[in-house]
Amino acid sequence: MKVLNMGSCNIDYIYEVDHMVKPGETQSVSSLQVVSGGKGLNQSIALAKAGVNVYHAGLIGADGGILKEALTSHGANCEYLKEVDEKSGHAIIQIDRRGENCILVYPGANHCFTEAKVDEILSDFNEGDLLLLQNEINLMDYIVKSAHERGLKIALNPAPFNDKVKAIDLSLIDYLVVNEIEGCDLANEEDESKVIDTLKSMYPQTHILLTLGSKGCLYTQGEMVIKQEAYKVEAVDTTAAGDTFIGYFIAGLVEGYEIKECLELAARASSITVTRKGSSSSIPTIEEVRQL
Repeated sequence: MKVLNMGSCNIDYIYEVDHMVKPGETQSVSSLQVVSGGKGLNQSIALAKAGVNVYHAGLIGADGGILKEALTSHGANCEYLKEVDEKSGHAIIQIDRRGENCILVYPGANHCFTEAKVDEILSDFNEGDLLLLQNEINLMDYIVKSAHERGLKIALNPAPFNDKVKAIDLSLIDYLVVNEIEGCDLANEEDESKVIDTLKSMYPQTHILLTLGSKGCLYTQGEMVIKQEAYKVEAVDTTAAGDTFIGYFIAGLVEGYEIKECLELAARASSITVTRKGSSSSIPTIEEVRQL
């Protein structure tokens, strides 16, 4: 099985703040980091650090050298990472003293995919290969439809959740990974306790993962329901925790692990990520995860 991640690459500007900035407020920050990020890039690095040979398909601008370097230095295959005549995507990230974050994203080059480019990339992948997607690039509905027609397994993290997600035929998704907010939006539920059952009824064939932060994760498919507890750690930065969880969960699938083992592996990895500052730089290696 080959793993293709068609996803975003962003230059992250990370500001440490006392609290999230309020409307009309000006606040001095205690530090600034400029690092590589984006859900797509983070998840490819998580896969690579977990030992998976992952192909990252993405678009960057002339300013995106830091992004390509981050991917290649951690072992991701950048054969499908191309430069376009547009600035690279970037994100403005606030991290408060509790380790919680607030993120603004400018898509930039990430929204320059064309149908011809998508077809060219997918032509190198075949039935049984796995495609990982997030919602930070354009043409999502076309990508999902085209990948399904080629017989690829599709894992989707529909974040950030917006109207583009509603245009996707989610019945074609094999693995759907959402957090509480995305799950409530997708299920049209206000009560978090009802989300997993509602999504299960909407997409009965799909493997559904509802991540719950410090409360762990719920998984369901068919009659199977698994609750994965989170490891208790002191969080300093939750920026790439979800991306780490997804990357390591898929790594477990690639290795042929049972679902419960995949969830355990992902929980261990993400528990390490939140104890470190940064985005892709905070993701642990498989050796560190095994030592936990």
